[in-house]
Amino acid sequence: MSRIQLLDNATIDKIAAGEVVERPSSVVKELVENAIDAGATAITVEIKEGGISFIRVTDNGSGIPEDQVREAFLRHATSKIRTSEDLNNIHSLGFRGEALSSISAVAQVEIMTKTKDSLMGVHYAVEGGKETDFSQVGLPNGTTILVKNLFFNTPARRKFLKTPTTEGGYIADLCEHLAMSKPEISFQFISNNQVKFHTSGNGDMREIIYRIFGKDFIKEIIPIDCKDDHIHMYGYLGKPSLNRSNRNFENCFINGRYVKSNFLFKAVEEGYHAYLMQHKFPFVVLYFEIDTDKVDVNVHPTKMDIRITDSRKYYDFIVNSVSRTLQQQEMIPDIDQDEVLNQTPKKEITERTAVPEPFEQKRMEEYKVKEDFSYITNRLFGEESSVPNIKTPVSAPDIQPPMPDIKAPVQMNFFEERILKQENKDKYEILGQIFQTYWLVCYEDKLLFVDQHAAHEKVKYEKLMNSLENGEILSQTLQPPLVLHLTQKEEAALEEYHSYFETLGFVWEDFGSHSIAMREMPMELYGKSEKRFFEEILDELIENGCKGTPEAIQAKIASMACKSAVKGNQTFTVMEMNALLEQLFELENPYHCPHGRPTMISMSKTDLEKKFKRIV
Repeated sequence: MSRIQLLDNATIDKIAAGEVVERPSSVVKELVENAIDAGATAITVEIKEGGISFIRVTDNGSGIPEDQVREAFLRHATSKIRTSEDLNNIHSLGFRGEALSSISAVAQVEIMTKTKDSLMGVHYAVEGGKETDFSQVGLPNGTTILVKNLFFNTPARRKFLKTPTTEGGYIADLCEHLAMSKPEISFQFISNNQVKFHTSGNGDMREIIYRIFGKDFIKEIIPIDCKDDHIHMYGYLGKPSLNRSNRNFENCFINGRYVKSNFLFKAVEEGYHAYLMQHKFPFVVLYFEIDTDKVDVNVHPTKMDIRITDSRKYYDFIVNSVSRTLQQQEMIPDIDQDEVLNQTPKKEITERTAVPEPFEQKRMEEYKVKEDFSYITNRLFGEESSVPNIKTPVSAPDIQPPMPDIKAPVQMNFFEERILKQENKDKYEILGQIFQTYWLVCYEDKLLFVDQHAAHEKVKYEKLMNSLENGEILSQTLQPPLVLHLTQKEEAALEEYHSYFETLGFVWEDFGSHSIAMREMPMELYGKSEKRFFEEILDELIENGCKGTPEAIQAKIASMACKSAVKGNQTFTVMEMNALLEQLFELENPYHCPHGRPTMISMSKTDLEKKFKRIV
């Protein structure tokens, strides 16, 4: 058995750094929080190569006295607390005393600091935990810290970092949240010599929302300010029209600290329950002031996970406050005249998607629009045909009711004899649509149930991928261009996957102020709430990312782009059903959508007769 012995300080520091310093954004977080605790009113964060090679944080705070600079780099050295009892009443952002020690153990660090009472400042340099310089220099009041070559002495850690673009996106997202957490502090973020955003520090939260999220958000936010004996909640709620596909736009701050709390998220979402569809999440910027003895932030070194005592009481308060505030608002969305003229659907409480354009083109080409519905029905089904529930197509929310439980349909077996082929086209009879989501199609001794959304998504996906493989992607010019304001994280995702979007037919250019002007989009996706589904694509890439070969990444983006397919709860005409079925005939695998869901299920005549006890 090996002898038990104490680890040396260098090894201890590197182990400790593994918890505190996960990636460049961890370094920025610790340094900026120290600057805030030092009373800074202006903070500048500058990075290069995603913070891997260079991070500089400058503040105008109180600075560090010369005789305490070395002590600041010792493990568990802090000015924030004195005893364990202080952990129950923490008002500062930092308190562990691990940041500078952990960072200097895995990077080359320089600090230049001066207090207002000192004539000269101090320059102190540490490399891998070892001091390399300590000297006096002339400086303005405040502190500047440089961190270079992160993980230079721990290559195993460095190789697990992501691309500079992705790491820079993490830092940008962090800086946005830090700026929102302290509206009274002026924040500037610079990446690769470009100013990404700069807030004034005038305390106006609306100005920060404008600078980070764009002017469209300012028009769609509702102020909220509610309090009781133990909690004060204030900030802004986004109208339901600002819903997104993930929680990235739920911004919560407790006692000035940005937190990711499922407890808070679920409470806010419960307050929105009557206004949002399932799997949609609101935009909020909410501040919570809670008695410090009720909140435990000493859960993890990142201090982003928290525990709250009497959580049920706070949960009910948040739910009721959010719900009551929304109830007092007029929720009928305005009609944007420009969007009407451009025929681009406005984001509404629920997404509304027009009938697929290929169907409309087919109607115009084959029947020249002047043919009436009875003529079409007679051509397809004969004079005596009776087609139930056929109406003019309308838009409606994506609600998919369950199938009746009195039947026992089974999924189509792809390995059975192929029935979806052109030579079997004349054997089909479209009976109609049920629940405005599924089609009933009779084929010989089978009754087919077709899911219109899955079927249309499959057709669009196969068309897009075939065009991609053959180098025949066709783009549609947008007139006028679609202008999109992007957050720092969205910009990073778009930059990282830029080449894949271009291959698929997306063309855009920089429009200034963190906006892009989308000039062209793939023909197959034109006219289907372009702004909406492009945001959903970015949300998905930010949330889950893309890994694998270029072809796999393109396939994933194409699959996500097929969100533009028609939804459930939307009425179809028989002619439109027939057009989509004809396109399914042409596919090699028409039985599953790109995500693996069945496009149709079947029920045989024998199964039906068994249900009615005609066959025992």
